[in-house]
Amino acid sequence: MALSFFRSNIIVRHVKRQLYQNKRNAGYLVLIPEIGEDADKNILLSDNGLPEFNDITIEKCIAAISKQSMEYESGVKQIEQFTQNCKNAFIEIFQPLEKLDSQLELTWGMAKALYLGNSSLMPTKSYIQIHERAHKARSSKFNSIPIYQAAVDEKNRLKKLTDEEQRLLDKYILEGKLNGLDIKGIKRERLNNVLGSLQKEKQIFREKVNAANKLFTNTITNPDVLREFPESLIKSMAGNNDPNKGPWQVTLQPHIYEPFMQYCPDRSLRWNAWQANVQKCSNYINKELETSSNLEKIRNFRQEQATILGFDNFVDMSMETKMAGSIENVYNMLDSFLETALPMQEVEIELLQRFAHERGFDVKLEHWDIPYWQRKQKWSLYNFDEDKIREYFPLPRVISNLFNLCSKLFNIKIIERSGVHTWHKDVKFYDVYDDSSNLPVAGFYLDPYARQNEKIRVYDDAGWHISVRNKCKTTSTTPLSALIFNFQAPDGKNQSLLSFNEVSVLFRRFGHALRHLLTKANYSEVAGLSNVEWDAAEVCGHVMTHWLYDPHTIQEISSHYRSDEPLPDDIMKNLQNVRRHMSGYELCRELYLSRLDLEMHSKKTFWRDLVRELWPKYNVLPFDKYDSHPLSFSKVISEEWGAAYYCHLWSRMIAADIYSAFEEARQGEQDIVTVGKRYRDTFLAHGGSCHPSEVFRRFRGRDPSPHALLNNLGLSKIIVEE
Repeated sequence: MALSFFRSNIIVRHVKRQLYQNKRNAGYLVLIPEIGEDADKNILLSDNGLPEFNDITIEKCIAAISKQSMEYESGVKQIEQFTQNCKNAFIEIFQPLEKLDSQLELTWGMAKALYLGNSSLMPTKSYIQIHERAHKARSSKFNSIPIYQAAVDEKNRLKKLTDEEQRLLDKYILEGKLNGLDIKGIKRERLNNVLGSLQKEKQIFREKVNAANKLFTNTITNPDVLREFPESLIKSMAGNNDPNKGPWQVTLQPHIYEPFMQYCPDRSLRWNAWQANVQKCSNYINKELETSSNLEKIRNFRQEQATILGFDNFVDMSMETKMAGSIENVYNMLDSFLETALPMQEVEIELLQRFAHERGFDVKLEHWDIPYWQRKQKWSLYNFDEDKIREYFPLPRVISNLFNLCSKLFNIKIIERSGVHTWHKDVKFYDVYDDSSNLPVAGFYLDPYARQNEKIRVYDDAGWHISVRNKCKTTSTTPLSALIFNFQAPDGKNQSLLSFNEVSVLFRRFGHALRHLLTKANYSEVAGLSNVEWDAAEVCGHVMTHWLYDPHTIQEISSHYRSDEPLPDDIMKNLQNVRRHMSGYELCRELYLSRLDLEMHSKKTFWRDLVRELWPKYNVLPFDKYDSHPLSFSKVISEEWGAAYYCHLWSRMIAADIYSAFEEARQGEQDIVTVGKRYRDTFLAHGGSCHPSEVFRRFRGRDPSPHALLNNLGLSKIIVEE
């Protein structure tokens, strides 16, 4: 990173995002021991080469990461000595760096799995210590001018490179460029100051938003308000109180606020929560938690950072790590979607207004009414209730048939292995076998159940995939992953039952994991999910979720947990309708936020003026003059998604186009297994070792199109084909 670190044991938070960095960041000043008493022992691995999870302690993790980090930094310095007279950078520099990465990566991955899987064994404060130390060490190679120059020299040699070698060199060169390694003197000093100030403002922004989320509470004492609420929401709102007696608390925490807005029949209560949510961090609520000044400072610092590094603006800098390549390409994608989504949104709002009016709602729909009536309309039209559909998705059946689907499509076998040490008795370990090999090509842990006070819970992201270890030919290591969820645990009488949304989360995370587990790349730095452009990172996860709209797949993974009766035909047929319900409205929201993010990071216009300008272009409902939603838009302002919010939509577009190849195979003469093999040989095999645009062309034979996603969302009928 473009920052000089103190030589003492004080670890300073990195002030600029590392390319392809883990997205969990925290801004703390922490003290950790450089070497622990157990540092010389092989304390974290079993004889089978897997982590010794049942014997891991915080002290052992800190001792190991401290020792490995020091060895890593020392190793980088030793490698630097061989750069001047280097004849072959891959053999003399990059392969030794791969060896350095191996142990540090594994220990770091183990700590991350513990942190998300059992925070009582790895509390947040302890994980931050380990994360910061490992992150500092690993970034040293991307802040090395000799290694950066060696990559440049190797690329300039007149020799033919493989796709993977080219991508490896490009990664080191781009990392060095974005870290300012080719900037000297006063400009370099100013860059360091800008990045330090930027990190400080982002931390202040985060803290204010977190405080604002906790500030609002509204107590409900009338149980009639909760008559339609799902049991899980009632329990969350009750806290430590009796869920049957209350009182119940409305908060702005996403896992409470979002379902509350969908189920609360009292309009005044919905308005109260909505206005608190959209006005938080504004002068209207609490001036001490106002973030407008912090947001503008962050925008200015990002602009200055980009200018120093030679870019016109922060968006242009961001595009260096994106498949889209330019803001023009992104705008073309957004505009093509808006052309069909906005007219559909107008129709949807009109139909929803009519639906509500027929049920006694005699005023005009406002923002705080949409989630409630949207849910009611969905149930009325399609008899679809997320909470009731659980009975047809017992977790063991879903997992078993998910594995069967992958075996069929990708010619692999997934087999549980017993006797493996894990961080909890609920965790299982699976080996992944290629049909052509008797030895496993990869392995993963599966930790499915919610455990109160042990697991971190995020409402809109109900699971994690953790890359514990990458594939690496130099060290002969195979990929290792952990999949961690917060699904309903079995209660002794009943199995774990999933909502359809949770089934989708499971499929998406597993599809994401397959890219890590089935990679064929040789260098860990570009294997699997490493080095994949941000807007292509979620593609493989979304591809897998498309199978949930295939009637045969749904039939295989579902049956009533008591009677074994299949999912009713009407619900199965309506799954596609449910996905398309108010899709224009939902898509326009994503388009608006994507455009707002890009304009905030490419223009100097004050944020509120940008909102007023953009809002009517994407939203049918009028803008509320007190709405200050950008002031709590943490994902792009204080986290790692600045100038990158559009990536989620881009990944969905690519994934829909990929899956359409399977649909075409069903309708034509080609076998879907043939398409599955081609998908494995391209997207799953290449990972970050080939540019995703080229990978897509090798799979699809052309460039991507938005038509497949529009078709899935029921918006394609408006398209006028050229």
